[in-house]
Amino acid sequence: MLESNNFVIAMISIFVIVGCSNNNPEVPSTFVEDTIEIIHGIEINDQYRWLEDFTSEKSKAWVDEQNKYTNQFIDSTRYKKLIANDLEKVWAGEVVGMPFKNNENTFYYYNDGSWQHSKLMIKRCDNCDPEVLIDPNNFSKDGTVSLGGISISPDGNLIAYSLSDGGSDWRTWKFLNINSEELLIDELYWSKFSNAVWEPDSSGVYYQKYNEPKKELLSDLNELPKLMFHKIGDSQNDDTVIYENPNQPRWGWSISISEDGNNKILAISDGTEEKNRIYIKTKNSNDFLPIIDELIGEFSYITSKENLLFFYSTYDAPNGKIMSLDVEQNSFIWDDIISEKAMPIRSANIINSKIIITYLNDTLSDIQIYDLNGQLEKGLDLGLKGSISGFGGSIDDTKTYFSFSNYITPKEIYSLDLTNFQTELFWKEELESFSSSEYSTKLEFYESKDGTNVPIHISYKTGIEVDSSTPILLYGYGGFDISILPGFSKRFLAWMNQGGVVAVASIRGGSEYGARWHEDGMLFNKQNVFDDFAYAAKYLHANDIGSPSSTAIQGGSNGGLLVAATMLQNPELFKVAIPAVGVLDMLRFHKFTIGWAWTSDYGSPEKKDEFLNLLSYSPYHNVIDGECYPTTLITTSNRDDRVVPSHSYKFAARLQQAQECENPILIRVEDRAGHGAGTPKYKRINQIAEIYGFALDEIVN
Repeated sequence: MLESNNFVIAMISIFVIVGCSNNNPEVPSTFVEDTIEIIHGIEINDQYRWLEDFTSEKSKAWVDEQNKYTNQFIDSTRYKKLIANDLEKVWAGEVVGMPFKNNENTFYYYNDGSWQHSKLMIKRCDNCDPEVLIDPNNFSKDGTVSLGGISISPDGNLIAYSLSDGGSDWRTWKFLNINSEELLIDELYWSKFSNAVWEPDSSGVYYQKYNEPKKELLSDLNELPKLMFHKIGDSQNDDTVIYENPNQPRWGWSISISEDGNNKILAISDGTEEKNRIYIKTKNSNDFLPIIDELIGEFSYITSKENLLFFYSTYDAPNGKIMSLDVEQNSFIWDDIISEKAMPIRSANIINSKIIITYLNDTLSDIQIYDLNGQLEKGLDLGLKGSISGFGGSIDDTKTYFSFSNYITPKEIYSLDLTNFQTELFWKEELESFSSSEYSTKLEFYESKDGTNVPIHISYKTGIEVDSSTPILLYGYGGFDISILPGFSKRFLAWMNQGGVVAVASIRGGSEYGARWHEDGMLFNKQNVFDDFAYAAKYLHANDIGSPSSTAIQGGSNGGLLVAATMLQNPELFKVAIPAVGVLDMLRFHKFTIGWAWTSDYGSPEKKDEFLNLLSYSPYHNVIDGECYPTTLITTSNRDDRVVPSHSYKFAARLQQAQECENPILIRVEDRAGHGAGTPKYKRINQIAEIYGFALDEIVN
């Protein structure tokens, strides 16, 4: 951490003014201090490390100056008001979340279009009128305290719900009596990346807890989690440690409990690696027994019936399969129920003793229904091309719900009767002045640098002339086994409504084609991801869908890394780059909050070969002085404690220092917000209007 007198030691520091031109306002000055380290024999000079102390008064002053500078470009573009007005209209309609039942009660989220946050509703019988159970709009005056996860007790009497303050990943759990709507005195602090899992008798919940940060709430490393049990009515100080492993400070836990309550299944993760260990505590064992104690595949518990536990697994099956585990008398015998198919499994649920599997067929959902012996009963052909998700419920339920969406179709929710496979429309999102028939979307494929075929979805308003001058928004992610699948987006709609094309590339690093697709875009294969994204732009331009002078690229989090690395490697391909909440310093990402967990996808800077690979593409370290980079709008939030904002701060400062031409390098820092979840409506609309308004203004200039 820098001391105040660092700012006056002229021998080791300078102030710089960069990027001045006749047309643009003067770029703010940024303090530079040489901070030199020798890492694996290589000298690294981190001149903007002082910005890692992002809650300091010095960093806040820097942010204020940068925001003032940025606002001169984004606050009053000709497109901002058009987009904001458009979004106000499409956000004005009601929104209904996926319903789910617990005993006689039905729960769902609802927003009439005017609220900053959706309310949790309850119907106490099928014919009862809905009531508001939890209203997050009352949590804070400015809407920045939001509702996180919820968990309803098995007896249906209590609900555990979590709060996020200003977008932070930290959660505070509270408890409400569903019948009396009385708030209990129980409160659980310092929970992160955790559900609240009820004991079958509804006596309490299991949750993951970290130690209280010693230095800085938003940046301290999150290690040594404990799996805790909280008994309703007790103080948190009296909670019981169910499992911990001080020898493995970076293991994480999630617990599931079998339908009959006889088996507790502990899934142990190591960073973001999808492979995991499975420990089980049965009614015949006093401790958790290691059933899978090596990282040989992913094992995700689904449900149970009698002595059989059902899992989704990638063990010897990169596209996924369904397995059962016989736990009778601690026998622990595995059996394949549904073998691996050519299509990867997106999700698997068991309802009414039927296994409902969502496969991915070139990013499009394909639903197959099997019995518990793995025999195919029915393919659910809905005539819908896009993404289908849902199918929640218990093994004895006869009815479930699912949703459908694609890039030009807002969400539709259907009920499914599993006794006769009949579907019925439950709710359909209606948007003002919008009709799906007025828009077009198509799935195409292009060859990446190494010849790999990559799917890309291209969407736009029907009737616009698509040519080399059309504004293109190219979006991607490419990492952590996360698939980017078709889904309706109001922000994408705002771009299309201004005459632009939205192109979403399902590049490697995700799981669109199973575990192999992920592995081909992680660790030493990470360069494939950047090549896939660059070649998506080349494909579009070769087909007269935009050009380098009309293309903006955007991605968030790992996608922010994608955008930053790709635009540094291919500055001639893009007009505007929008890296959002990005991981941009690949040599120090592991030193803050949960960043260490990403070494499973990126590699560890502590290992020389992985360090050299990270250094080869780390955006902060690959900026070249005197280069002309695309116009860049870096976006982050001052309370992002997942990808801490210092990544964006340092990258912006370095890029401003290096930029040779008049293309502005800007950073937009949102106040009282985090990594994205829980952001109130008014902030979201303003963000989209400013960011897309600026990008379009730069392109259509």
